[in-house]
Amino acid sequence: ARLPAFFFSCVTMPQYKDLYTPRKCSYTNRLITSDDHASIQISFCKVDSEGRMIKDKSQNVTVAVCGYMRAKAQGDSTMNILATDAGLLKSIV
Repeated sequence: ARLPAFFFSCVTMPQYKDLYTPRKCSYTNRLITSDDHASIQISFCKVDSEGRMIKDKSQNVTVAVCGYMRAKAQGDSTMNILATDAGLLKSIV
């Protein structure tokens, strides 16, 4: 009593998709939880000589900052440090 081969191709397991993908802060490496509503994620794009965005997504730099750093009033300096490390900003001192 073998089942025909087409039977197995029709039966599929349900696909579960995550509704939330956890992120980590780019500065502190803290986990950004789903209830951290003060966290931000900014994507910096590269531009050409005319100031237009380059369409290649692999050249974008994405930065996530947790709400803890923003609550300590360190959000601006954190962004400056991360942009300097990525080579997007000259050293600010």
